[in-house]
Amino acid sequence: MIVDIYTHILPNRFFQELERGSPKLGSIGKRLRTVQKLFDLDLRFRDMDEIGDYRQIISLPNPPIEDIAEGEVAKNLASVANDAMAELCTKYPDRFPAFAAAVSMHDVDAAIAEIDRAIKMGARGVQTFTNIAGHPLDEPRFRPFFAAMAAHDLPIWLHPARTSSMPDYASEPRSRFEMWWCFGWPYETTVAMARLVFDGLYDRHPKLKIITHHLGGGMIPFFDGRIGPGMEVLGARTIEEDHTKVLSSLKRPHLEYFKEFYADTAMFGGRYGLPCGIEFFGADRVVFATDAPLAPIPAHIKALDELGLDPEVRRKIMVGNAERLMKMRFN
Repeated sequence: MIVDIYTHILPNRFFQELERGSPKLGSIGKRLRTVQKLFDLDLRFRDMDEIGDYRQIISLPNPPIEDIAEGEVAKNLASVANDAMAELCTKYPDRFPAFAAAVSMHDVDAAIAEIDRAIKMGARGVQTFTNIAGHPLDEPRFRPFFAAMAAHDLPIWLHPARTSSMPDYASEPRSRFEMWWCFGWPYETTVAMARLVFDGLYDRHPKLKIITHHLGGGMIPFFDGRIGPGMEVLGARTIEEDHTKVLSSLKRPHLEYFKEFYADTAMFGGRYGLPCGIEFFGADRVVFATDAPLAPIPAHIKALDELGLDPEVRRKIMVGNAERLMKMRFN
């Protein structure tokens, strides 16, 4: 059995509400509709059937609700999305055993209330993004959100959010050649992880479960020397702010906290990063994911198969860790 913990879906009811009430949507909605398997279940199920005993945990795709709506409109979009995903999970339990709830983090109290409601409908955690309309997750106003998820003991799916409006060079108005996506998203994830670690998130909530996309951003495992020993002199390079007391404020060596994150295998079938990520996070903290239908499912399975993993390690990655994270049994 394979449980794909990170796949995206665009329920028709949610999309209709999105188009009706989100003036900031622009052309994004039309582009999303070109990915037919986001909403055409027949096409989606055909792909799933080719894999065999395979199930998907569903969540909304980009863009973040916070980027396209505010206030009551944003809260309503999250509610409609969760109703639609819950309905799909009820109708197709052998396809979609659970979903990651959608929220609008503009209003943290409302987001927490929506999480409570969604969990009662079958959500096994929540998806949020690496920044909230440009605001970092380590802002104090978001702390109740993390406390609520720690209390639920269910995971947070952390999805990167970055657009071409963030340029690669200060002299240019926009990022080019989609580098904002290819390398910008891993960077976004990595920075969000670091900001949460240095803010003491895991000291406040030692058992908090956060699933990071693309094997921990794809950067932390490879750059463990830079984020570990390289950051032991944190503050020595900065003159604008005093960071010299950040590390001493943490209860453990800072590199240890990065291994508290969970990491998924959504690497577009790339295989060279997989051994590095699995070794860094450990087999107990890596979960199978493909980003389907935005990436090919078979390529991800093939990349893992080529590693020749121990059968028990492979089972953990393919299903066991998902069961433990979401507190579910997949039969």
